[in-house]
Amino acid sequence: MPPGSVVMFQGDSITHGGRGSTDDPNHVLGHSYPFLIAAEAGARHPSLGWRFVNRGVSGDTVADLSARWQEDALEHRPDVLSILVGVNDVADVMDGKSLDATGAAFRSAYELLLTRAVEALPSVRLVLGEPFYLPSGVREGWAAQVAVHASVVRELAAAHGATFVPYQQALDDAVTRAPAAHWVWDGIHPTYAGQRILADTWIAAVTSRAQ
Repeated sequence: MPPGSVVMFQGDSITHGGRGSTDDPNHVLGHSYPFLIAAEAGARHPSLGWRFVNRGVSGDTVADLSARWQEDALEHRPDVLSILVGVNDVADVMDGKSLDATGAAFRSAYELLLTRAVEALPSVRLVLGEPFYLPSGVREGWAAQVAVHASVVRELAAAHGATFVPYQQALDDAVTRAPAAHWVWDGIHPTYAGQRILADTWIAAVTSRAQ
């Protein structure tokens, strides 16, 4: 990334990570993977002056992102826009609040977000995180539906020339080293160890694509 780049993270509670409402640098990014990514980048490349912004909102679906997209994303004019969304869209399907089991409505809304981003910020670099699930906690049986939404994100990344971050594979690999609950405590929310997996996977995908 060029010096002075603004890296924005958008998403739901997985991204939100309890972020603070002030500019206190110890709290503004929360305790999720954006904090770990920013910490790594800031320590290794302090002279580049990259600025990291977390605008994840707990509970958000892709429609919720759309409703705040102009004010809470585009007006910040990020150079890198990283998005991780989908698990709450899955929750709505699993709870019977949505009939979008094929992910068609999710795809349409997500694609509109990406189109709006590129139209407003033609040089923006898009990074799309894969929705993921591990069989731990109370959300048994979500794997197939999460896979549907993850496939949509993979296809959108390819169609829009975005960097795709393969979180599911990284977490599946992690389960060979420790039980699922060590990484994701309730099926969808990472523990501190799981957040490290997300951060490392994001960094690997972004730096690999840049080479």
